[in-house]
Amino acid sequence: MLRESEARDRAAFIELLASPEVHTYLGGPRPRDELEREMSGVPGRRPGSFVVDLDGAMIGQILLRRATEHRRPAAAGKADLGYLFLPRAWGFGYAAEACVAALDWFDGVLPGEPVVLTTQTANVGSMRLAAKLGFTEVERFQAWDAEQWLGLRSPVTPSA
Repeated sequence: MLRESEARDRAAFIELLASPEVHTYLGGPRPRDELEREMSGVPGRRPGSFVVDLDGAMIGQILLRRATEHRRPAAAGKADLGYLFLPRAWGFGYAAEACVAALDWFDGVLPGEPVVLTTQTANVGSMRLAAKLGFTEVERFQAWDAEQWLGLRSPVTPSA
């Protein structure tokens, strides 16, 4: 289930952002003590941010935000899909299910808008998920000392 974040999600957000496994391809985790100090009581509450809830507990986060300052011209101004899941939720299809739900929501709110996704080519799971979600390669580029992949999901045209 996708929902807005709540105060009860704070510990899971800290776990997610401090996890070395989660941040293997994202430049590394943030220090837990820093997150404890700086994180608000209700983290992640902003438009396009969803908590992925399984049986009443947060297992991940989906972000759909406008890429206004994206490094790549092909992505600038488009909606950007991002996702983070706790390692204990990996391998069960939750990311695919949650991303499909978020993209369906997005298509209902902003029909006809394209969506981009960026991931490291070394992140095999994320590359596989991008393909499953219908993203096609626009370009590869070097950033953060690694090859990055930029994919585009063509706009879903509303039915008449």
